[in-house]
Amino acid sequence: MGPLRWLLLLLQLQLLQAPEAGPAAPIRAFVVPHSHMDVGWVYTVEESMRAYAANVYTSVVKELTLGKQRRFIAVEQEFFRLWWDGIASEQQKHQVRQLLDEGRLEFVLGGQVMHDEAVTHIDDQILQLTEGHGFLYETFGVRPRFSWHVDPFGASATTPTLFALAGFNAHLISRIDYNLKNAMQEAQGLQFLWQGSPSLAAQQIFTHVMDQYSYCTPSHIPFSNRSGFYWNGVAVFPNPPPKGVYPNMSEPVTPANIRLYAEALVTNVKLRAAWFQTPHVLWPWGCDKQFFNASVQFANMDPLLAHINSRAAELGVSVQYATLGDYFRALHALNVTWSVRDHRDFLPYSSVWLPCAQPISDREPLQAWTGFYTSRSALKGLARHAGALLYAGESLFTRYMWPAPLGTLDPAWALQQLQQLRWAVSEVQHHDAITGTESPKVRDMYEEHLAAGMLGVRKVMAAIILDRLRPAEQARQAAPAVDSGPAGRSAVVYNPLAWTVTTIFTLTVGFPRVSVTDESGLPVPAQIQNSTAIPSMYDLHILTTIPGLSFRHYSIKPTSGVQKGSREPAATVTRTLHFGRKLRRHASHRGKHLLHIVNDCYTVLLNQDTNLMQSIQDRQSNRTVRVTQEFLEYHVNDDLTQGQLLSDNYMFTPKEAAVPAWKAVGMEVVVGKLQTEIRQYFYRNMAAQDYTYAIFTRLAHVPRGGDGELLCHRIEQETSTDLDSQRVIYSDNNGYQMQRRPYQAYAENSIARNYYPMVQSAFIQDSRSRLVLLSERAHGISSQRTGQVEVMLHRRLWNNFYWDLNYNLTLNDTSVVRPVIWLLLGSWPVTTALRQRSALALQHRPIVLFGELAATARKSPGPQQQEAVTLPPNLHLQILSIPGWNYSSEHTEHMQNLKKGHRGKAQADLRRVLLRLHHLYETGEDPVLSRPVTVNLKEVYMQEVYMQEVYMHEVYMQEVYMQEVYMQEVYMQEVYVQEVYVQEVYMHEVYMHEVYMHEALLHGLGSVVAVKERSLTGTWDVSKLHRWSWRTKTGHHGGSHTSPLRPSGNPIVTIHPKEIRTFFIHFQQQ
Repeated sequence: MGPLRWLLLLLQLQLLQAPEAGPAAPIRAFVVPHSHMDVGWVYTVEESMRAYAANVYTSVVKELTLGKQRRFIAVEQEFFRLWWDGIASEQQKHQVRQLLDEGRLEFVLGGQVMHDEAVTHIDDQILQLTEGHGFLYETFGVRPRFSWHVDPFGASATTPTLFALAGFNAHLISRIDYNLKNAMQEAQGLQFLWQGSPSLAAQQIFTHVMDQYSYCTPSHIPFSNRSGFYWNGVAVFPNPPPKGVYPNMSEPVTPANIRLYAEALVTNVKLRAAWFQTPHVLWPWGCDKQFFNASVQFANMDPLLAHINSRAAELGVSVQYATLGDYFRALHALNVTWSVRDHRDFLPYSSVWLPCAQPISDREPLQAWTGFYTSRSALKGLARHAGALLYAGESLFTRYMWPAPLGTLDPAWALQQLQQLRWAVSEVQHHDAITGTESPKVRDMYEEHLAAGMLGVRKVMAAIILDRLRPAEQARQAAPAVDSGPAGRSAVVYNPLAWTVTTIFTLTVGFPRVSVTDESGLPVPAQIQNSTAIPSMYDLHILTTIPGLSFRHYSIKPTSGVQKGSREPAATVTRTLHFGRKLRRHASHRGKHLLHIVNDCYTVLLNQDTNLMQSIQDRQSNRTVRVTQEFLEYHVNDDLTQGQLLSDNYMFTPKEAAVPAWKAVGMEVVVGKLQTEIRQYFYRNMAAQDYTYAIFTRLAHVPRGGDGELLCHRIEQETSTDLDSQRVIYSDNNGYQMQRRPYQAYAENSIARNYYPMVQSAFIQDSRSRLVLLSERAHGISSQRTGQVEVMLHRRLWNNFYWDLNYNLTLNDTSVVRPVIWLLLGSWPVTTALRQRSALALQHRPIVLFGELAATARKSPGPQQQEAVTLPPNLHLQILSIPGWNYSSEHTEHMQNLKKGHRGKAQADLRRVLLRLHHLYETGEDPVLSRPVTVNLKEVYMQEVYMQEVYMHEVYMQEVYMQEVYMQEVYMQEVYVQEVYVQEVYMHEVYMHEVYMHEALLHGLGSVVAVKERSLTGTWDVSKLHRWSWRTKTGHHGGSHTSPLRPSGNPIVTIHPKEIRTFFIHFQQQ
């Protein structure tokens, strides 16, 4: 997204002022040509390709070839791949390879997109980076070594860790809080070693924060009323102008003005040099949608740089075209000592409203970029659901292919479907996509791409299951015919996690009475009730326990009802209790008419005088948590004439504190044997016909202990507490690590500037207890008062600012959202042990294939199963896939093949399996779960496995289903919990040394021939990956190799806290 509105641009006074201090040595300016090409935002990918993006690569390649001194960096891969595959000629492709070999064209970052850092999940970040890097390495043998993350709205501490694991030597960011940026500029602290993870000291990466001019060339020149240095002007949509004359083209460089141009550039270089430790200055040349006519750009800059260099001694500045690598190599060669930043992130991002003549330090940065944490919640949910489906489809396809595919599935077709969803999920991670900051037509593009990819992957999964069903079906057809009664349906439920999962899944059926049996013909606990989504249908809830990376098969058959003496299994039928609407009362009201909802873990008391929840009692400890429910909305300024602070897709600028959003509430309770569901409907007023908000709260009736422990303790609702949290909240960076967020008082906009992103989890705590929230999509979250958690679940707004109106970015979002949130309440040890696994259980809920299997036989035995995959509780199978890359894993061999013109095989390589393991816990976070895990991938052997049994008291999990939400901007629910007592957790640790595991990770896939450890995105052999070392003030050299050198083929692997380890696995073919 362009910074022209938001960033503090170069003003005339700043341009002409002399720097107060600067480096003593002559200044060396590195002019880095680039084009910021948003994959979406205002225009669709197709529109951007037609208007300017294709011309960027066509004209840049031509101009670099004509001038040996010229340079250019290419960043995102989506536009380049479209150009390469569909437009570039063979001559242009040859020129690209030559320019890359000579270092004049450089790929930096290299991901499919420049992903957002605030609301994206780590798995999806890795996916899009892997997609881009795989293409670059397969096509050119290129492995990017530097990042260019200039436009994401704030910087996460996850990113330096991932980029270090990918092999980057240096990391570049720009958008951080402007108060902080100003302080760092004055202290010459914009460059440092950043240790993203507190558990991974070796993952430090050199980080450069761009100064206040960010990634765009300063546009003001004092001698002209036109912008400077943008000689090709501004891109025109939908098509380039026929005569090549674009709006806002800069005044050409001529003998009459070249001296003025040189003075303007040199003055700006000197100003920026004063903000850095060294005399090397990075001077970005470009901005959004630039270099679509590289000829006119270079034709003007060439003589300007030559003129400055001819007067270098006089001006004290030399200039040169450079790639980002040129700049960082020169900087690294100086061997300067740098400070080290810890794992704190740079969120939230705040910017200064324009116009503004005062220096940054004299103004409060009013604009808090915290609205996008929630904007377009429906797209955020779809993107995460698509990523979860892709994760499941990848592992199911991999297990189908190994040790040998047994069926009719075409692997090439299946891989094509997976690739389509990989592309779509990667694309939507862009910093103007999942953020919700795009125009409606671009949102539609993202959703269409995701929907098409998801449909394809579901077809692949259904085909695999049908292949597994086919042998059993053939056997059934060969048996004597038996009257099977009314036609039924089949459902297969796949667990994509590498742990056993017990849960309840739901199907929508068209018959009110039904029997459910498993693959062995045994009855399965189930419950049927009227559907909340489709009045004429029914919701069938089925209890299931599924081993890791395995599936269960269920037969669903309509029945005529359970007759006396019949042994036919039938799903239990619910009964519904209805309660009339009640007016809103004061939160302290305690009714005398209470309804008890009980399972083996809890007693929930509902106040029939208010239709609200009153308390939760843990039955084992006999302790009570008092609860009050509340809905609130924020109202914002939508009129520019009433003030400059407006809310839009990006910004959240409330007028005042949130206000209650309902006047009456109705309630009904659906009582069943498997689960009880509490439905609360909130109305704007007593007479309203339609409710505005709805909360569905579920309690499962399953025994405590064993696989049902978490399900029993889960109350599906949302809450805040009276914990003495001191207004400190912890929220996650991308589902990877937690950040401490103390409340900070500001002179302006304190509410918005104390909002933070919650991608997957957040919590508040005091000395005794912790309240954890888990989410399946990103939300804004805050703690405005002690003990309170505020979750922004939806936004709808409008304003009359011309910029928003022109680009259709007013966020008039009328979509209905149904976010899901689980909560855990308990002691620190309990919630520490449960948080990570529970978050993954929510993220990767079992995939249900029901409609896709409608034609399968109703009496078929279950699909052929492979051995289950079960990992230790602190180890997560982050990916198991067949990427299909056709390059050699040996770099020398791959480069030789490329030089010979062997650009890869005609078909994708289906033999290589990509495996990634992730240790879930921080060092010292848990006495058991924070220990390293040692596994032997090749010999089906595990060492030093630590098992633990956790007995939990006073712990519950919750989930929120939101329906038909219409609002001014947002609603939050606040539940106040009092008298919290938490019984100590009994931790029983069993230590097993050198235990042979028969169901080890790779056993079910076949005999392992080779294990090769790779960099995060798979392009490096880790034993040959050597990142730069940088001298630090602590005396150490940060940024070296990830961990002690180890042979990449060693099958014995020890995963340390927070490590992410990536492997290529090769199996013996059968």
